[in-house]
Amino acid sequence: MTVETILKLKGREVETITASVSVTEAVTRLAAKRIGALVVVDAGYAVEGILSERDIVRAIGKSGSGILADPVSSIMTREVEACGENETINDVMARMTRGRFRHLPVVEHNRLVGLISIGDVVKSRIEEVEHEAEEMRAYIATG
Repeated sequence: MTVETILKLKGREVETITASVSVTEAVTRLAAKRIGALVVVDAGYAVEGILSERDIVRAIGKSGSGILADPVSSIMTREVEACGENETINDVMARMTRGRFRHLPVVEHNRLVGLISIGDVVKSRIEEVEHEAEEMRAYIATG
């Protein structure tokens, strides 16, 4: 199973933001959408960074609530790992676990085309294992 399979099931819509928007506006959007991260993109939809709840909490812990007026660019994670649609679920699950991040932008030709979360990956993997188990039961029953 590949990342493309996840995107076909969940859709390709991604909540994005620009680097110049205030952290307050980003927090408001995260809360309103009930999501954990926003992908920071430029006008061409190239990924410039990612802003997660974790980034916000760390920034407030370090510098206080004054950072809420600052632009997203001041606290976003700039070194963003991304994946392609053809990568396997097992590969991206390993990368996300090793890197200790929960959101992975999907990029094709330097353009954001989707976003997967660790929850999406785990759900897909569980469905895959359940399908394999069902096939095995069916095979045994016919033997």
